[in-house]
Amino acid sequence: MKVRNKGKRLSGYLADYVVFDLETTGINPERDDIIEISAVRVCGHEITGEYSTLVNPGRHIPAGATAVNGITDAMVADAPGIQSAIAGFLEFIGNSVLVGHNIHTFDTNFAYDAAWESLGKELDNDYVDTLFMARRCLPELSHHRLTDLAEHFKIETKGAHRALNDCIMNQKCYEEMGKILERRKKESGTKGEGEDDKELTCPICGGMLIKRKGKFGYFYGCEGFPRCRFTQNISSTLS
Repeated sequence: MKVRNKGKRLSGYLADYVVFDLETTGINPERDDIIEISAVRVCGHEITGEYSTLVNPGRHIPAGATAVNGITDAMVADAPGIQSAIAGFLEFIGNSVLVGHNIHTFDTNFAYDAAWESLGKELDNDYVDTLFMARRCLPELSHHRLTDLAEHFKIETKGAHRALNDCIMNQKCYEEMGKILERRKKESGTKGEGEDDKELTCPICGGMLIKRKGKFGYFYGCEGFPRCRFTQNISSTLS
């Protein structure tokens, strides 16, 4: 298995971050290529800038990929190659925390490999995967695709599966789920923005660990209980 020195996955609600999304020729980073990269910079919960480019993969785009995102060979014929595109992306994001949907196992892997193979640079930004966030904020939904979240929050889904449109859609969904997290933190008495999100993340389902009192004292338990029964001793969390 390929080792990627990626940043840590966070679980909190941030005011400043960069949402990013990729379109690719397929789902395997070992053999498929990026054909579109988009990102939007967010400061104080508002979009303040964007980066978006098609990418010429140097090969035919499979019909299956075109059926999903609508990107054709003709559209990328004059687009920059991956080296230029990923360099622009890295410059745009800087050291910002990244936000994206299903990026833990998909987009960050594609982007990491592209940065390393094209430029010899590691994509080690910390990141928030809104798929994990959606599973704990909206357990009542039967599916947690980005379009499912958008429809739940009554956010426009027109143009889905194009990278920039998905970034904007995801930013709005992230803000809505952030409000849910903030409300839950106030209700449970946990800390707000700035706490160590990694320490408070369930390693099983990605949910938030909440301080609870049991027979033998206080412990951290997953908020997904009873669906997820992970618990952690408070002393081991603080060590």
